[in-house]
This record gives sequence, C-alpha cells and structure tokens, in this order.
Amino acid sequence: IGAHALSARWTHGAGAVVTVQVPDPDAPATGTPGTAVGNGATTRIQAAMATLSAAAGDDPGAVHRLTDGELRNLLAPWIEQGSDLVLPMPAVIEVHARDAHHLPDDVMRTLQAQVPGIVVEHDSIWSDRLAALADSLQTCALLAIFIVIAVSAVVIMAATRAGLQARRRAIDLIHSLGATDGYIAARFAWRVGTLALLGGACGSVLAMPVLVVLCLLAAPFNGADMPDMQAVFSPAAWNVASATQVLGVLPSSLLAMLGALPVGAAALGWVTTQMTVRAWLRRLP
Repeated sequence: IGAHALSARWTHGAGAVVTVQVPDPDAPATGTPGTAVGNGATTRIQAAMATLSAAAGDDPGAVHRLTDGELRNLLAPWIEQGSDLVLPMPAVIEVHARDAHHLPDDVMRTLQAQVPGIVVEHDSIWSDRLAALADSLQTCALLAIFIVIAVSAVVIMAATRAGLQARRRAIDLIHSLGATDGYIAARFAWRVGTLALLGGACGSVLAMPVLVVLCLLAAPFNGADMPDMQAVFSPAAWNVASATQVLGVLPSSLLAMLGALPVGAAALGWVTTQMTVRAWLRRLP
C-alpha cells in the first residue's frame, strides 16, 4: 500500500508537470528577443501563457507562472536569499498535464513559432524511474503475500490430514452409515475456518504497532507531516491528540485490509480444508 501511494504521488505529482522557460519574457512575441515592446504588442510570456492556457482547455489551474518569490525559493539552495538577482531570469511556467507527461506536438510547434528559444523540460523522466522502483516494491510485496498464502495453505492441509488420520475409524464408521462427503468436509472446514478467523484477528492486532511505525516513518514520502516520534513512543506523552495524529497518518485502505485479513484467512482455511477432506474421502475404500 505504501509503495502504491508513493508511485501515485510521484506519477501524478512532479511526474505530471512540464516546465516551460521563456527567456526575455517582456520582449515582443514576434520580434527579436531584447527589443522593447510598444503599441500594446503581445509579449513572449503573454503569447506562451495564451497558447498553454488554450491547450489546457477548461482547466485554468493547469498553467501557472512562477512568481518572483517562488523563483527565489526554487533557487534558494544555490543563491543567497538576501541577494538580488542580477542576472536576467527567464519566466518559468508550470504545466500540470492530465493524461500525458509531454506537451502535444501542435502546441510545441505553436510555441516555437511564436516564442522561439523557449526551453521545455519534462519532469517525468525521474518520476518514471521512481515509479518503476515503487512498482518493483509492490511486486516483491505481492510475491511475499502469495508465498505466505501458499505456506498457510500447506500448513492447513498438513494439519487437516493429521486430524483425518487421527479420526480415521470414526470417519469410516459415519461414512459407512451414510454420511456424505460434503457433511464430513463441512464439519472440518467450519472448525478450521473458525480457528483461521481467530488467528487472523489476533494477527491483525499484533501487526498494528509495526504497521503504525512503518506508516509514521513513510509519512514524509507521501506528503504528510512527520509526527513527533517521541510523543508516539512515550506513554507519558500519549494522549487523544497523539492518537488522532497517528490515525490520521494511517491510510484508510490499510485499515480496510487489516479488517479483511481475518475474513480472508477464514476463507482460505475453509476452502483448503474442503478440498483436502474431499480428496482424502475419495481414496477411502
């Protein structure tokens, strides 16, 4: 679940943003960069914004020009905050793509014709690699789940066969008296299913602290604020506010899966036992 959330955040966040840099934004759109604008001529930044806004259609928030403050924050790791920007800075436009990571070809041709010299950067290159990493993590997690399911099924089959062998005489007797395979299999299946339901419930409760810690550690990667770990692990600092903060970090899908775990374990135990008992009964003389 965590890997899926990270993949969705990377894909629909930075990966869906196209950055357009417009040098000499105040120059005429159809003139030479650096010439003055006169008689109400359209500037390069105006032409670029108009073209991108028309391509965005009914989503005006998809096209955003970074303000001077946002540019300063963007350059903060390399330029001191208190210094003035002496070098001419290009205008920077963020385009949030919906279905694709690249601008359409007709939009690119229009921009190149009206605003020559623009620079278009697709931020999806690194986000696609991170999404591929998250997909591989999901695949490994699914393989681990399938291995756990397979091992659980084998253990249930072995326990069921041991119970059948221990009660072989009684089963032979009631089977010879007319008890059907379905009746005998149902008696075993309901008992194993009940035990699996109780085991799954206990497992969900025991897994909750570990999952809470993992969710707290992964909160910054999912865009959430990092909770105060000292308050979480300190019994003296634990209160309603801390509990609310922790529950807010837990994804709803994780809580739903924890609730479905006992039911899934019971279904696995019931089906496996039914198949094991029916196969064993068919080999009786």
